[in-house]
Amino acid sequence: MNKKYLMILGSLLLVCFITIGCSNQSNNETEEEKVVRIGYQKNGPLFIVKSRGTLEESLKELGFTVEWKEFQDGPSLLEALNAGSIDLGRTGNTPPIFSQAAGSKLTYVAAGFSKYEGSGILVKNDSTITSLADLKGKKIAFSKGSSSHYLLVKALESVGLSLDDIQPAYLTPGNARIAFEQDQVDAWVVWDPYTSSTEVNANAKLLVNGEGLTTDRDFFVSTEDFATNQEELLNTVLNEVSVSMDWANTHHEELIELLATELKMDEASVTLAVERRVYGVEDINDEILIEQQEMADLFYELEIIPNEIKVNEAVKQ
Repeated sequence: MNKKYLMILGSLLLVCFITIGCSNQSNNETEEEKVVRIGYQKNGPLFIVKSRGTLEESLKELGFTVEWKEFQDGPSLLEALNAGSIDLGRTGNTPPIFSQAAGSKLTYVAAGFSKYEGSGILVKNDSTITSLADLKGKKIAFSKGSSSHYLLVKALESVGLSLDDIQPAYLTPGNARIAFEQDQVDAWVVWDPYTSSTEVNANAKLLVNGEGLTTDRDFFVSTEDFATNQEELLNTVLNEVSVSMDWANTHHEELIELLATELKMDEASVTLAVERRVYGVEDINDEILIEQQEMADLFYELEIIPNEIKVNEAVKQ
């Protein structure tokens, strides 16, 4: 084998290695592009979708895989969305308002059904507070800027009161639970499963729930790019959400077992939360937009958000 032949052979091998390397790199890039990154919370609809495993099969038909990322709350999920770390997620009704007011880019793509029955104002069973009017002068715990903040303002307004007529105690749900059980506050405004757990285990009842005050619905949000350029993928995900919500409504026993295990809660509390909620997903209509805009306007009036926003500017067209 002469030297010239060896040089030609070496050159051919080098070209092959480069070609294979480029091909592998291209394949890797393609694989990365074919991953849908979804943010979820353990107590939310997308957790149910994840647990059932049906979305993976639907996405496989489109040549995509799914990467699930867990978040403790809506604000942190929306931070990841704004940073481009996830493509899609679900949150409560207040975090998108704060995110939009802060200039973050998000797109509302669908709404969850109202779950007002599990949100409300908790008092002890033996409390002297028997009506909303009795809240005047009382110390009330709630999470500032949350859906419970909005519910409380609307509840007070319904009897001619305002936040100036009570003693606000701005506490996270975990700290509020302790304060409520130790009688450091007179009432607590919160949502399921905190309400159900407190009713079952802490000698408490709902003074009122959210009926007529707030819908307390979920929202599914995505990046602008995903909503605009991945419509088939988006529709596939939302369809699976809808199917899983139907399953949740008709398989309470399995759902309760699942949530009790994952949330590390007693089944009685989970059962109460599940049985007073109807799961579902729907398009964002004018009525839902008005609800969300009213909340945004109120938070601006209360100087909780720095500027006025128009919710409809962030809705998928």
